[in-house]
Amino acid sequence: MTTLFPIPRIAADYITVYRPAGDVFPGPDTAELQAGTWYQDWVPNDHMVLPGPDGAWHAFGITHPITGLGDVHEGEHQSFHARSPQGNLRDVLQDALWGDLPKVLPSAERPGEILANHAPFIVQHGGLYHMFYGPSPIRRAISTDFMAWTPVGPAFAEPGGARDPNLLLWDGVYHLLFCCEDEIRMRTSTDLLVWSESRTVLRMPDGIAPESPALIRHAGAFYLFVCGWDGVWDKRDVSGAYQHITYVYRSLAPDCFAREDEITQLQAHAPEVFQDETGDWFISSAEFPARGISIAPLAWDQV
Repeated sequence: MTTLFPIPRIAADYITVYRPAGDVFPGPDTAELQAGTWYQDWVPNDHMVLPGPDGAWHAFGITHPITGLGDVHEGEHQSFHARSPQGNLRDVLQDALWGDLPKVLPSAERPGEILANHAPFIVQHGGLYHMFYGPSPIRRAISTDFMAWTPVGPAFAEPGGARDPNLLLWDGVYHLLFCCEDEIRMRTSTDLLVWSESRTVLRMPDGIAPESPALIRHAGAFYLFVCGWDGVWDKRDVSGAYQHITYVYRSLAPDCFAREDEITQLQAHAPEVFQDETGDWFISSAEFPARGISIAPLAWDQV
């Protein structure tokens, strides 16, 4: 059977580019973590990979020290920041692991905000880099260089909550996706300041909660990648909380997907889908198939 559109496929083995180094937990104290204490083992989660203004590739994402697994999200108050050697993506995938940089926006640098700092996503607009992060309210910080970030307040709050923001600029409009309960929702903006009311983009299959949506434009259509969570995990292993089934949907509109639009499933947790300098596609994954962040080439098959 021949389709009229390409279907994504992970085209080669994942290459692990980042494994968290030990660091001091910035606080505040939690049930199992103490501010100012060194923890050797940290775990990353929902993240973004993108080129920086310095000629290197960068990754930002959720991180916290591994605890006794009573709460797999305990201490997620800051983002990790990793940087590759300078060079194009295919070359730096073969180099040494990307290096840790200072944690981004711990709670002490965000006075008046909730403690949690989740799932950063960065876009460039108006001469600045804008980082959106959750959970609700979805908040925004700005930077000129990827190194120093200044919080500038909430973008919006969502009834029912909002988490895991992802943005696509299409036809002069920013489309911001986020998870809310068992749905993917979207708001739009032309300036990153004023946002539309939200609308439902996709309702997940029964019993599956959405995580980490990623929306891209390819071959005249929109593709939505969504990691699924069935609520079951092995508390003996933190990686058992991070399931790695990613559902892929296709639509001719960026804001309207249906369950029957599913075209394939990929093995990735909290995926980001992006292009390198030459336009080739890649997919990243957290905690699958190995500790840290891994990247693999993405091919598009005409089936």
